[in-house]
Amino acid sequence: MKKIAIMTDTNSGITEEKGRQMGVSVLAMPFTINEKHYKEGINLSREAFFKEQEEGAEIYTSMPALGEVKQRWDQLLASYDEVIYIPMSSGLSSSCESAMSMAQEYDGKVYVIDNQRISVPQKSSVEDAIALVRMGKTSEEVKQILERDRLNSDIYISVEDLKYLKKGGRITPAVATIGTILNIRPILQIHGEKLDAYAKVRGSKKAKQCIINALKDSMKRMEVYTPEEVRVQAAYTCNEEEAARWVDELKETFPQFHIEAAPLPLSVACHIGAGAVAAAITKRLPELKHTM
Repeated sequence: MKKIAIMTDTNSGITEEKGRQMGVSVLAMPFTINEKHYKEGINLSREAFFKEQEEGAEIYTSMPALGEVKQRWDQLLASYDEVIYIPMSSGLSSSCESAMSMAQEYDGKVYVIDNQRISVPQKSSVEDAIALVRMGKTSEEVKQILERDRLNSDIYISVEDLKYLKKGGRITPAVATIGTILNIRPILQIHGEKLDAYAKVRGSKKAKQCIINALKDSMKRMEVYTPEEVRVQAAYTCNEEEAARWVDELKETFPQFHIEAAPLPLSVACHIGAGAVAAAITKRLPELKHTM
């Protein structure tokens, strides 16, 4: 049996430290803040990021340097036969497509998986890949399974502060001004390769209820209703206390589920700012149901 390494990036919410505990290689995503270069979780903490963002710093995300990705693959292949790489969705960054192109140089030793996810659903894909490899699945089989189920996940995000959507050009200044006055909360949805506006509601209470209703709709679409069939996960850029309250609200609606919570990656926070809450639905792989 071949020895297979699993690799992802910090867009999954998996830090390098957590990756070591999981046995996963994690590539830190790069950022530029006021023309200085940083890497998420290495020389850029979440606290420092949000402080810079609140103070109006110019913040840009970028894709990992291909040379760095290649170096990591080479390091892993010194100890492993193959590498499975699960980056953020190709619909949100060109890094996945670039990695796929570069993997062709490795004669079938590197498998780049695009199952079009980010944040907690991407983390679920990494965990599924680990479980599938332990079951004895080949790298090719893992790729086929995860990409087959790429559309069986939704994440919904409530944006607290409209100024970052305005700054990024996703809404006009006039819309941002009116929305702020009327206490409008846009709800964004990531499904497959698309990041779309899902709804607009007034106030954080209605925004949270909108997300909860959206999760129920996703369950109906996927025809999954039990913890054995689907994961319910929370994510956030708000503080830990607010995040805990959000998890409690989700548990009131979905009491049978163990709801994991994790910070949204900084690549998402860059566009929405602090104070946001999110939740995701991810269908479990049929191959892994018996492992629950």
